[in-house]
Amino acid sequence: MNRILAIAWKELSAYFKSPIAYIILVLTIAIFNVFFFMIIDADREASLKGVFQVMEFLFIFLVPILTMGLFAEERANGTLELLMTAPLTNTAIVLGKYLGALAFYTVIIALTLVYYGVIEFFGTPDRIAVLTGYAGIWLEGAFFLAVGMMASAWAGNQIVAAISSYAILFTLYFSIGIMQYFTGPAEAVVRQLSTWTHLENLATGLITAGDVVYYLSGILVCVAITRLSIENRAWR
Repeated sequence: MNRILAIAWKELSAYFKSPIAYIILVLTIAIFNVFFFMIIDADREASLKGVFQVMEFLFIFLVPILTMGLFAEERANGTLELLMTAPLTNTAIVLGKYLGALAFYTVIIALTLVYYGVIEFFGTPDRIAVLTGYAGIWLEGAFFLAVGMMASAWAGNQIVAAISSYAILFTLYFSIGIMQYFTGPAEAVVRQLSTWTHLENLATGLITAGDVVYYLSGILVCVAITRLSIENRAWR
């Protein structure tokens, strides 16, 4: 566990040692602020549901940038082999890098908690819906990060990793748009695959086992595939 946390701290520190991290933080929060005030002004409701939906869409663009270098950059710099020959298991390497990226993502989410303070001060929000909404956007981001890390482990460079991440995330997000062309079991499968469906439930205060299992199983599958990917590349 200590080695996993050490890798996670190294990854988190690497984010903040780069000016890109601060640019991402400033731009992301600035965009969120604009949409927050626009949505509150338009809806006149003490609710963050619309804000969570905007955050979900914007994180599709942000997460691949955060994750594209997790393994692709190590491979390009020739340091991945060195890392894998260290007294660390492949599982520890993958989990450490993932937790480091997740910690940075959590910082971004934490900076938006002021939105709850605003609607609490000026209105009477549904606290359960706000809590489940934040849980939903955090779980969804954790899933997106796992997808991005998996793509980075596949790719030979950061650009390919980012494009692969975008392809997967856009497919998952926009799959709800083709649901009208399916019926019966096929429609249920498409609905289940869509990330939009699951966050919609949590943003309204509805917690179901299916939504939680969707995110957790997605994370576990992506982490497992990432581990297999770097292990296979190490033997090539």
